[in-house]
Amino acid sequence: MTPEQSPLGKPAAYSEQYDASLLFPIPRAAAREAIGIRAQLPFFGTDIWNAYELSWLNARGKPQIAIATFFIPADSANIVESKSFKLYLGSFAQTPFESADVVRETLKRDVSAACGASVSVRLDQPATFGKLQFEEFEGLSLDRLDLDTDVYHPDPSLLKATFDEAPVEETLYSNLLKSNCPVTGQPDWGSVQIHYVGPQIDHAGLLRYIISYRNHTGFHEQCAERMFVDILHACKPIKLAVYARYTRRGGLDINPFRTNYNLPMPDNARLARQ
Repeated sequence: MTPEQSPLGKPAAYSEQYDASLLFPIPRAAAREAIGIRAQLPFFGTDIWNAYELSWLNARGKPQIAIATFFIPADSANIVESKSFKLYLGSFAQTPFESADVVRETLKRDVSAACGASVSVRLDQPATFGKLQFEEFEGLSLDRLDLDTDVYHPDPSLLKATFDEAPVEETLYSNLLKSNCPVTGQPDWGSVQIHYVGPQIDHAGLLRYIISYRNHTGFHEQCAERMFVDILHACKPIKLAVYARYTRRGGLDINPFRTNYNLPMPDNARLARQ
């Protein structure tokens, strides 16, 4: 089950009749091994998926709509390839369901089976759309820095920290994250927030490091985990959390969160670009 075998980047027939077999799981293990992560994960966390193009028919044939949010544990065996996720959600369009609860339980069952872990699912229907949160990342913007760079592939040597001074606690963020789909090469645009306690991280080096993903090919989850591992190894923070929010593509946005200490799960507030 590799990206090359998935529906990604290939012509596909869109079925509007429910079909759980459309979900295409991809094991996390190979990408993690490539960055030195073995069985013992150096983090925990979740992948938050927001699906804005979900519709089905009620028992009388009237279309229903909702925004679905999926919370996928970081220790699940698999991720789900995004185009297969879109095809799967599209298969609900002409399928009758007794209620939104039945839809939610169906989504939970199928996505949990594909990921190999218990996935939580929330449905927001039109009456609650206006209550969904929008906000921007808290913290100090790295994008304020005026700097030169010419490195556009991930380079952890850009990361520096001051080890001979007292540790600090900081929340930093950048809206300049870009990576590319590992199969189609299409750009994935995102923002990333980094909270840490430990030796002071050089801000310019950290921003150059984030920018260095610009020509990198990798799934969203893998990019966040690589950032986490590189910062942990190079800067040796005592506590570290990395939270990336990517703009939506195909009606889906993907938002990986990784941490090595006990933090509340992010509130899933949507950034303006999402």
